[in-house]
Amino acid sequence: MTDVTVIGLGPMGATMAATFLAAGHDVTVWNRTASKAEPLVAKGARLAASPGDSGELLVISQLDYQAMYDSFGDLRLDGKVLVNLSSGTPEELRAAARWVAERGGTLVTAGIMVPPPGIGQPGAYAFYSGPQDAVDRHADTLRALGDVHYMGADEGLAMMFYQAQLLVFWSSLTSYLHALALLGSAGVEPAVFLPYAREMFTLLGGDGPMGFAKILAEEVAAGTYPGELNSLTMQAVGIGHVVHALRDAGVETTVPGALKALFERAAFTEGRGGEGLGTVFESIRKP
Repeated sequence: MTDVTVIGLGPMGATMAATFLAAGHDVTVWNRTASKAEPLVAKGARLAASPGDSGELLVISQLDYQAMYDSFGDLRLDGKVLVNLSSGTPEELRAAARWVAERGGTLVTAGIMVPPPGIGQPGAYAFYSGPQDAVDRHADTLRALGDVHYMGADEGLAMMFYQAQLLVFWSSLTSYLHALALLGSAGVEPAVFLPYAREMFTLLGGDGPMGFAKILAEEVAAGTYPGELNSLTMQAVGIGHVVHALRDAGVETTVPGALKALFERAAFTEGRGGEGLGTVFESIRKP
């Protein structure tokens, strides 16, 4: 099996290292706090003396890209492929690719779309970008973590896809928490609302009349936003009522209030109230 070195042993990195071990790979680990490696060494991993004490493939899971710079310092990276799953902006990742190349290595940027307990489990996947030959060469090893989704040569693309998913994740679940708070103000237990929330999440991703993920993707691609059945003016009035209800219930309204302002800007200030919800996209991309 392939040799793989894991750099960074927080909850994500430690789980990755354990997953590689369970898949039969020879695993080397390194962490700035060496004691974090002890449970993995007990399972058969080798503790590296430095992050450069490794084979060709290094999988990095640190707080950010500055941590990579700090860890490797002036070390040469000749012939090494660094697969970095740390967070940063797309432009930071492009700069990091140049930094790694100057030291003789190749950077593959990545974003894994599951929390630590989901690594290596059914449904796990990660976005990768950078040189395709480097991704292809190590794809079989990386599949121990989850499915490999190659997004292109631009090192910023994997992070863009990762952050796009996080936007959907955070905004959807924050709205769900607002919903629980609103209902909770009337004494409704979270478990009572849960089946309705589940149904909403499922329907939005489906193909039926409530399948707005697909509907909006098609409208944005076409640049047309039909509003005959449900205009943005109606949506703006509706979100206004939601914000009013939240305030009456004593619930925090920063995020719903921002949504209200966005809808009202598109509908009234920019004059697109007769179009559908998708027209908000035009306001989002032209702030």
